[in-house]
Amino acid sequence: MSTEPFYKETESFYTIKKWTEQFPGLKAGITTRLGGESEGCYDSLNMGLHVGDDNQHVAKNRTRIAQSLQFPLEHWVGAEQTHGNRIHEVIPADRGKGSISYSTSIKDTDGFLTEHHNTLLTMCYADCVPLYFLDKQDGKIGVAHAGWKGTVGEIGPAMISAFMDRGSRLADIEVVIGPSICETCYVVDDRVLDRVKKVLEDGNDLPYNLKEEGQYHLDLKKVNRLLLLQSGLAEKQIHTSGYCSSCSNEFYSFRRDEGKTGRMMSFIGWKEM
Repeated sequence: MSTEPFYKETESFYTIKKWTEQFPGLKAGITTRLGGESEGCYDSLNMGLHVGDDNQHVAKNRTRIAQSLQFPLEHWVGAEQTHGNRIHEVIPADRGKGSISYSTSIKDTDGFLTEHHNTLLTMCYADCVPLYFLDKQDGKIGVAHAGWKGTVGEIGPAMISAFMDRGSRLADIEVVIGPSICETCYVVDDRVLDRVKKVLEDGNDLPYNLKEEGQYHLDLKKVNRLLLLQSGLAEKQIHTSGYCSSCSNEFYSFRRDEGKTGRMMSFIGWKEM
């Protein structure tokens, strides 16, 4: 396993230091729940426009991050996430969609990729797995939202295929698996585990452990890593965060907070230098 890829830039967001140091024009990371305007169960840097929070608070939170990243909101792109595996190729005409209004989000989408600069790809999370993609040769970027449904729907491998369909070589792609719920905090039933078993090749490196009859601890980050390896990536091309959204109060957690909570936001985009 690689060392922690995320570095705390401010109280409000972490960056993928390995990438942003190597490529100064790249902005990539995830927000925390700290340093925002939201109140109550959304306290305080809620980035989700779809969870019942005051939209004015969310707009202020997003504006704050936009200023910190020096990436204006009119260049952000957001999705109506549905826990599926649909991928949308973002073009300049998509800029601004879903940035301050959920109704303008790209519909039914859990993966973005683009080859265009001055475009910030964003997704929202509260335990699900953020997946970040970078073609280190041609600069193509992507981000995906992988809850258990998107994970067994193989959105990670689908993103790799989408990159390769657009000219990427497998050896040039790197993936970062971001902060999300850990195995200890994530318990699933036989229905979910059966779906996981169906997409994994036989092996000894199991991503789950029996908790009690019909209940299992599931390492969703590891499931995504194994699926990416099945896609042909090498271990050295995949970097996994050790941060857990449920263990740490820096993050929102749907499970820990019993469904009433805010959302972190993953982001990746190239700025013109």
